[in-house]
Amino acid sequence: MEKSKVYFCKEITPENIVKMYDVVGKKLPGKVAVKLHSGEQGNQNYIRPEMVKKIVEYVKGTVVECNTAYEGERNSTQKHKKLIEAHGWNKYFDVDLMDAEGPDLELKIPNGKVIKENYLGKNIVNYDSMLVLSHFKGHPMGGYGGALKQLSIGCASSEGKAWIHSAGKTKDQTIVWDNLPEQNLFLESMADAASSVVDYFKGNMIFINIMCNMSVDCDCCAVAEDPCMKDIGILASLDPVAIDQACIDLVKNSNDEGKEHFLERVNSRNGTHTIDAAAELGFGTREYELIMQ
Repeated sequence: MEKSKVYFCKEITPENIVKMYDVVGKKLPGKVAVKLHSGEQGNQNYIRPEMVKKIVEYVKGTVVECNTAYEGERNSTQKHKKLIEAHGWNKYFDVDLMDAEGPDLELKIPNGKVIKENYLGKNIVNYDSMLVLSHFKGHPMGGYGGALKQLSIGCASSEGKAWIHSAGKTKDQTIVWDNLPEQNLFLESMADAASSVVDYFKGNMIFINIMCNMSVDCDCCAVAEDPCMKDIGILASLDPVAIDQACIDLVKNSNDEGKEHFLERVNSRNGTHTIDAAAELGFGTREYELIMQ
């Protein structure tokens, strides 16, 4: 597989997010879903609506989210909608909580390493394309969060999240946390799930990773560590595997003293195994060309 193109710009502004969308050279067709993380209540690090307002308007997109599978203010439709409004998303955008009502959309993964089905919020069928707008940061369970996590855990329904976390053992969010699988099975399940979403949209996807507010904790954490690294920039690509690999490499090659703390989180969870598994599934490559903008 030839190298994927990953575009990079250092200055993080709303205007540059639009620029990075344009530079990949593809226009998303039809009705566009913009998948992002709306932030758990109490989290200080999630990317605010004002930062992404220009790009969502530019693609005429609908912000999409799904309910969570853990305790918090996003694990039921009623609570989640209330928090989305409190965080200001409805002020600027149409917001679609894709699994607000069932039944889930089931996607088959015949070549999955661990799971053979993925369960998504059913409203995903209303969209022709998807802009995956990821806040790149650490994660308590996955090691890091980027494009692959947005595709997998992010697009999965509440039951679908439990299915991925349990490596296909249960969709019951009340018991999933009691008997978690071996870590690599969870990471490979994420890669499997991500592959099904990429297959579903048949190339009508663009990925933008924003490397700011880089805590070791995810935006899903109500109590999260403050960022341990300075902001690095914006990346854009048509390849979700390459863009996540490029972000990891930018952290590794940084002179920021906080990178050791960040990488300890990634490595202690074997986080880059998700990237390896995704590359083996063939819907992207770890080999990329970083193109400065």
